[in-house]
Amino acid sequence: MVCCSHCQGADSLFNRQKAEADLRDYRKNGAGGTTKRLLDALKTVDVTGMTLLDIGGGVGVIQHELAAAGVGAITDVDASSAYLQAAQSEAERRGYRSSAAYLHGDFVALAERIDPADIVTMDRVICCYPHVEALVSAAASRTRRYFAVVYPRDTWLARLATPFLNLVFTFQRSPFRTFVHPSAIVERIAAANHLQKSRHYEGWLWQVVVYARTV
Repeated sequence: MVCCSHCQGADSLFNRQKAEADLRDYRKNGAGGTTKRLLDALKTVDVTGMTLLDIGGGVGVIQHELAAAGVGAITDVDASSAYLQAAQSEAERRGYRSSAAYLHGDFVALAERIDPADIVTMDRVICCYPHVEALVSAAASRTRRYFAVVYPRDTWLARLATPFLNLVFTFQRSPFRTFVHPSAIVERIAAANHLQKSRHYEGWLWQVVVYARTV
């Protein structure tokens, strides 16, 4: 399942200007919000020496924080070339660039080329991809130990807001769209891949879920 036009829209939307702004914010304020909650949940275990696959990693906040916590090899896959460049720049500044690999494109299309990792993360990625089953299945199947995701709660408020957001993209002539996928789909795919929920936080819009492999 290839996400050509949508992912091209993501590459255009998440451009150099936005990447630079996000990186400046991270350098000033550190990880925040649901990203911090995801990181705090993962850091309840010793991640030293584990490998990380960060899908749609943005400027690399999860990568930078887990590298500092002892994670070893890191793979970053992103549809935004500007975000990949920002993540690489910060990894270089922090001294771990040689331990990281960066792939530009649609993760679902690239998945067969990517080795499994101990930790697989998707922070606000599920809501940016049209084919939820393909995305979550590919990510879960590459999870050795922990699968951590941040995505919208399937509520009436989120479903009401989404068409308005997408209308803005339509006016901007962007093929990018946002989605509120049913949580039940994510839960079912996780269970099919022997991943059991170990941490779960629900805010008014976002939810943070960490799954642990059972076999």
